Amino acid sequence: MAEQYGITGGTAREISASVESRVADGTLRPGASLPPVRRLAGELGVGAGTVAAAYKELRGRGVVVTLGRGGTVVAAAPAVTSRRPPRVPSGLRDLAGGHPDPACLPVLSPPARVAPVPGSHRAAPRLPALEDAARAWFARDDVPSGSVTFAHGALDCISRLLTTELRPGDAVAVEDPGFHHLLDLVPALGLRMLPVAVDDDGIRPEALRGALRGGARAVVCSPRGQSPLGARFTPERRDELLTVLRDFPEVLVVEDDHNAEISGAAAVTLASGGLSRWAQVRTVSKHLGIDLRWAALACDPATLARHDGRMLLTSGWVSHILQATVAGLLTDPAVARLVAGASRTYTTRREALVSALGERGIASHGGSGLNVWVPVGDESAVVNGLRSRGWWIAAGARFRIASPPAVRVTTATLAPAEAGGFARDFVDTLTEAQAVYGG
Repeated sequence: MAEQYGITGGTAREISASVESRVADGTLRPGASLPPVRRLAGELGVGAGTVAAAYKELRGRGVVVTLGRGGTVVAAAPAVTSRRPPRVPSGLRDLAGGHPDPACLPVLSPPARVAPVPGSHRAAPRLPALEDAARAWFARDDVPSGSVTFAHGALDCISRLLTTELRPGDAVAVEDPGFHHLLDLVPALGLRMLPVAVDDDGIRPEALRGALRGGARAVVCSPRGQSPLGARFTPERRDELLTVLRDFPEVLVVEDDHNAEISGAAAVTLASGGLSRWAQVRTVSKHLGIDLRWAALACDPATLARHDGRMLLTSGWVSHILQATVAGLLTDPAVARLVAGASRTYTTRREALVSALGERGIASHGGSGLNVWVPVGDESAVVNGLRSRGWWIAAGARFRIASPPAVRVTTATLAPAEAGGFARDFVDTLTEAQAVYGG
């Protein structure tokens, strides 16, 4: 068995690295069974405890899972693999990417002149002008802004928060369905995911309580513009969630408010609820430009110290050229007017598709943000059927853990006049799928 799969090594670290390499190069595919501990130990000439330690490390990194009597198998989405979006076939209308409409974004204006830096910016990593703008941005929506810092985008920030707070094998409560890059990131950090069901008002309180009782040490959620379902917190849901979270004061609650400016939903946040451990992350990529890899973080003082301490040891700071660019955009009245218009445009487009689908008897979700989530019986049949009609949408599998099948449609560039045509094609696709799979 070891020779068949190329598993080698004499220590736990060498064996786990060998298995991970075989997963990365495709020799061991998702679902493939690894040899029982004692059998592999005998073949490699090591103790059973050495192999058991290797398997434990692989489980902690999300590379394998243990199925009781089913043994140890390669995880369905191994953390060592990347899942880049598939290339959009030529001639198809792209409604799959989750990206903003370029026509709704401002033209970027980096600083015209940049003086040489005498040393580094580690001692003063944040530009005062941008720090003031970030504090005002959070304070506008009642997010406490006493402790604010920066990062290189939302996932960079969340990754640093989780790795400074948790240890390999710890559990994180995540939305299901949820942001696909986060669902890839958590196991890549060696952490376990505990799925929390989501409805139109956000994560469900009873599901969150179940995850917290199950050992989750952190929660990552979106207060509005949630991807892929478009959920947004209501005041009532916020209060219900705070009631649950107050029973677990040691848990870190991370809000990803990446769609803050163009979600089309009011700011309703857990961050203002008096939690002892909390953080809210905001980015500008959706409303100012996808190449602006910058995030603002507001959080409690302990979380700030841990985040900035780790950042000081790695990248050190966010480019001051990038910071100056973002500061100029955040404080430009003309840009503010453009962004406000973009938010109205996205809301109109999203609501047009939800309405068009509803008129044809198709239920969907899209209360905020750039996407509409449509439950279906067979994701592949719908994706392929719409592809044959010129539309490229996203299958829901990459956004789901235990939630039912669905597809995600990005409406950022779908004009209201086009919504009816897309909905008709959707109905026709469903009809064909039922005819094929019904007998």
